[in-house]
Amino acid sequence: MTATPPGSFRTRPGRPYPLGASWDGAGVNFALFSEHASAVDLCLFHPEDAGREIARVPVTERTDQIWHVYLPEARPGLLYGYRVHGPYAPAEGHRFNPAKVVLDPYARAIAGRLRWHDAMCGYRPGEADTSREPDPRDSAAYVPKCVIVESAFSWGGDRLLRTPWHQTVIYEVHVKGFTARHPDIPRPLRGTYAGLAAPSALEHLRRLGITAVELLPVHHSINEKSLQDRRLDNYWGYNSVGYFAPDSRFASSGARGEQVSEFKTMVKRLHEAGIEVILDVVYNHTAEGDHRGPTLCFRGIDNTAYYRLEDGDRSRYRDFTGCGNTLNLTHPRSLQLLMDSLRYWVLDMHVDGFRFDLASTLARELHDVDRLSSFFDVIHQDPIISQVKLIAEPWDLGEGGYQVGNFPPGWAEWNGKYRDTIRRYWKGDWGQVAELGFRLTGSSDLYEQGGRRPSASINFVTAHDGFTLADLVAYTQKRNEANHEDNRDGTDDNASSNGGVEGPTDDPQVLALRGRQQRNFLATLLLSQGVPMLSGGDEIGRTQRGNNNAYCQDNEISWFDWPLGPSARRLLDFTAHLIRFRLDHPVFQRRRFFQGRRIRGSAVKDLSWLRPDGTEMTDEEWSHWFSPGLGLHLAGDAIEEMSDEGLPITDDTVLILLNAHDEPVPFVLPDHHGGAWEPVLDTRDWQQPIADGRRFKEGEPYPLEGRTLAVLRLHPRESP
Repeated sequence: MTATPPGSFRTRPGRPYPLGASWDGAGVNFALFSEHASAVDLCLFHPEDAGREIARVPVTERTDQIWHVYLPEARPGLLYGYRVHGPYAPAEGHRFNPAKVVLDPYARAIAGRLRWHDAMCGYRPGEADTSREPDPRDSAAYVPKCVIVESAFSWGGDRLLRTPWHQTVIYEVHVKGFTARHPDIPRPLRGTYAGLAAPSALEHLRRLGITAVELLPVHHSINEKSLQDRRLDNYWGYNSVGYFAPDSRFASSGARGEQVSEFKTMVKRLHEAGIEVILDVVYNHTAEGDHRGPTLCFRGIDNTAYYRLEDGDRSRYRDFTGCGNTLNLTHPRSLQLLMDSLRYWVLDMHVDGFRFDLASTLARELHDVDRLSSFFDVIHQDPIISQVKLIAEPWDLGEGGYQVGNFPPGWAEWNGKYRDTIRRYWKGDWGQVAELGFRLTGSSDLYEQGGRRPSASINFVTAHDGFTLADLVAYTQKRNEANHEDNRDGTDDNASSNGGVEGPTDDPQVLALRGRQQRNFLATLLLSQGVPMLSGGDEIGRTQRGNNNAYCQDNEISWFDWPLGPSARRLLDFTAHLIRFRLDHPVFQRRRFFQGRRIRGSAVKDLSWLRPDGTEMTDEEWSHWFSPGLGLHLAGDAIEEMSDEGLPITDDTVLILLNAHDEPVPFVLPDHHGGAWEPVLDTRDWQQPIADGRRFKEGEPYPLEGRTLAVLRLHPRESP
């Protein structure tokens, strides 16, 4: 598009819907909500110099608080933004400032990176935000611009995969970190959407056997000034400013709308590989921060509509997130923004589900977390969003924000209690058995009463936030000095035993223990009821050198280390074996909770807990069991569930033996109708023949080593 003098664009009234900028093949309709604005200008920018404004179009049509105009000469690739006029009265909650170019909240693509400058602040320099006069400096040269996008794409027969929850294995991964150093991926594609869809990347995911990737935030985000000043970057991306725009930093093909097509191609390739795409989304706060933050989008369009403000001082933001502000989902237009965004990513971008960051924040009506909030109501009644995978991070930083187990039906949750219990158990802490029993069997204490199923529990031991698995077993103290916060950031993880040596070591005994502990965690995770989530890189022993808060490390600290060495390949083979074993056996994928009782009048129980002498634990022993050994007996012939074809589901009967302490435990194997027990997995050295391939009869002791998990499969007694 050629530069055009201000005011020379032909315009038509346009229409108020859909919100955002919509290309119809002949022109573009622009629609922007603002309840309190007095005037709106649509600003168009030079295609080669995004800081140079080439036209300013007054938007004079207003319908139901939506400002709209149609430009018949506009085309895809055009750069645009808005200047919104209205009262600048922070004490009343209003922060309009037309000197600031603001992004369209509904922009489908955003071009350019933010260049930090004081001109982006709406208040006068040196006067914080207490000034009664807005800052007059123009911010156009420093902020990114919105892009008109061509939405057409050849999806072919692609559609949502709808993998059943009980058959789902999630792989949490960062788009860039996964391929940034992969030698088999062309350099221009490394760290991009195209890189994640490259044959070598897909081959790793297929070999591993996961069924879904959960991508760390891909909504367009910005880098905080505090990080820029420390020469760091917001690598994780939990600082969103564009809820419809795939982040251009992951695009190899360009930022003028090409990122949209590249993202769609990635989804299509992953679907072809049988892998769902789940997005980690951050609707609880925005990148504009607190009252001292920049005016980039929502603040300058309608501050009181988009943000939760303090009742006593409306110049301040209510902050349940620790990030300076909280999105105001009690306002219908903000709630509409969230729902329109979710539907866009499902219908237009074909994603299969969402993980909601700090989801408790979204449920707050006034202050307390409310299970009947409008957020839940609108999600549940929506025919599109209610049918995809919905995962909550069930906590925020506000009072009463820890809500594990309290989300309504239809939601799965990151089960923080699972993580904490499994870590404590394998660390060797005493008194964990009762809690461990709930966590291994789907956390019925958290989810059954509310009518939910084991799949409501997203089980994890590590995630992006915290130690990697390799670091969990190597460090007892965080090593976050690279973040330049004097190691004060990050939480004190409940680390596992490190073999008595902190950090890297060449000691073969320490390395052997650490390797076994990694296998213990992985085996526990993948053999527990519920939905396992594997943190990307744990399957190859990825380390962050003890940094348990690598949110600002866009470098080798966070990136995967390719090519894989021998130990990484062995751990990958072990993890892939576990995933296949889980998915091949319905006994680990129960859709209903265990009953722990006789089935249909038979002596067979679906679940039994065993002492090392092979006898069943009593109720009295359960709460004060301190033995280092514990057995979990799962009866494959007592699942009492039906397949999708209406046939009864049966499976092998298996026995899981756990020993979290240093000394070996001879575990006496129980009687099960005279059958023999065949070891199929032992974390002491899983690649070596287990017990020389022999089978154990009931009453025989299985040599369960210290710090070991073993799995045995029942072979029924053969008929004479």
